[in-house]
Amino acid sequence: MSRSKTPPPNPASGLRKGLTSYGDNEFSLFLRKAFIKGAGYTDTALDRPVIGIADTGSAYNPCHGNMPMLLEALKRGIMLAGGLPMEFPTISVHESFAFPTSMYLRNLMSMDTEEMIRAQPMDAVVLVGGCDKTVPAQLMAAASAGIPAIELITGSMLTGSHRGDRVGACTDCRRYWARYRAAEIDAQEIVDVNDQLVASVGTCSVMGTASTMACVAEALGMTVPGGATPPAVTADRMRIAEQTGAQAVWLARQQLTVDRILTPDAFHNALRVLLAIGGSTNGIVHLAAIAGRLGLDLDLDALDRMGRETPVLLDLKPSGQHYMEDFHKAGGMACLLRELAPLLRLDALTVTGRTLGEEIAAAAPAHRQDVVKPRTDPIYPQGAIAVLRGNLAPGGAIIKQSAADAGLMEHEGRAVVFEDAADLAARIDRDDLDVEPDDMLVLKNIGPKGAPGMPEAGYIPIPRKLAQRGVKDMVRISDGRMSGTAFGTIVLHVTPESAIGGPLALVENGDRIRLSVARRELDLLVPQAELERRRQQHPCVAPTAERGYKKLFLDSVTQADRGVDFDFLRAAHTRGSIPD
Repeated sequence: MSRSKTPPPNPASGLRKGLTSYGDNEFSLFLRKAFIKGAGYTDTALDRPVIGIADTGSAYNPCHGNMPMLLEALKRGIMLAGGLPMEFPTISVHESFAFPTSMYLRNLMSMDTEEMIRAQPMDAVVLVGGCDKTVPAQLMAAASAGIPAIELITGSMLTGSHRGDRVGACTDCRRYWARYRAAEIDAQEIVDVNDQLVASVGTCSVMGTASTMACVAEALGMTVPGGATPPAVTADRMRIAEQTGAQAVWLARQQLTVDRILTPDAFHNALRVLLAIGGSTNGIVHLAAIAGRLGLDLDLDALDRMGRETPVLLDLKPSGQHYMEDFHKAGGMACLLRELAPLLRLDALTVTGRTLGEEIAAAAPAHRQDVVKPRTDPIYPQGAIAVLRGNLAPGGAIIKQSAADAGLMEHEGRAVVFEDAADLAARIDRDDLDVEPDDMLVLKNIGPKGAPGMPEAGYIPIPRKLAQRGVKDMVRISDGRMSGTAFGTIVLHVTPESAIGGPLALVENGDRIRLSVARRELDLLVPQAELERRRQQHPCVAPTAERGYKKLFLDSVTQADRGVDFDFLRAAHTRGSIPD
């Protein structure tokens, strides 16, 4: 596939890699072969390149519900190309089934995957994932493990139909639930639509975090061309799986390691795509974590400058109207990348051994469609995400401007403060809550350490009494995250977080806050002397734990701008910043 020469054979390949230490390497290999032959393997099979397969199938993860068929096609591709597939299980994290939050477990999944790659003999690894945190965890692991690797996306679900309306998870989940809270629909209808929102296994059918990371993985060059968009239950997805298997064998033979793919140019392209697809705000955190494993820091200010010149081109919910299956039928990522090409680093290498530019040129020709817009007629004139600074967020905060209310992007209002998620749940729907439509809802202590795990509670619900008056959006501010399927004028990832003494911790009910997306400002309009008085009166005590993973998490997790990764998992030396 590549014009590069095949490297010389590696003596430490296949079953010879990473021999268990018994003080006698030949005995270690002898013992390993004896045990694997117990499963019926022959010497001929064992002499092939070994391709590990990270299997994330789980009854708790319907986003990966197509795993059996996907693995069958993947293994077929590996064997047809002359490799030996060896699947192994890893942690599987589903967004809706992970307590306290999937983000809390992302780093654990990353560590599990990295250590299993290192511990077991394989010449290359196929990482099979799809749900929100699984793809970033796997890419983080691959970046650290350093062997040839390729990502296989599980694919999106199909859309359903409710009373004549097309629906899909999970933007429509939030839309219908908001209507139910506002008493616009009754209890029977919310039960009825619940049966239709998820029409098949697979990831969310809108541009949520799962779809965002699928597109980002292809933009990084970590999937085969066209790997991001085929729905989970289609023949196209199975063919992608077979192609991925064959490509994994090629990667093993070429010894094309992941560091040659995940370069600063690749991250530049991924960030361009994130902005152009109206991608999830979570994508910024995940890209910062993946880059950090390679010694690259995410420059939020440079990202914001990039956003000012990168329009939103993809008409998908929540920024637009369509769904992932429409994007696939429109030509998928090739269609988007072709339109975005003048802004991309086209010399970036991909897992095919060809450059991104070569892959775009080799893609099927464009055809008439209405999902990917031309740069001359975008969905939104700037990138989906803007970076805010100010005395309330000295380390930065973000807002998904493409999914916000234009009338609230320049706004000053009174703070209505909730101390944590429990306080929010207890008071948000009380009739005596002192709140008006022009107020700003502020939620503290849902950052990386505060929750812990930075849950998607940043999508603060509109107070019920306002929702029933027809209020659809308000400015909402927190140090947490929100789902990529969510929408509204919502400020997220306020850094540093309140739990470690960030300025957000000092906000009190009635304080005035000013938001200006045009000026990229978020300011608490309280005199500095008063803030210092509050800080002295209520000194910060960061959360701690006595044992287990929670202790590891709280002792080691970084802030949002550093990817919410563990500090000891980042590369030891910084090689530069992205975007550059």
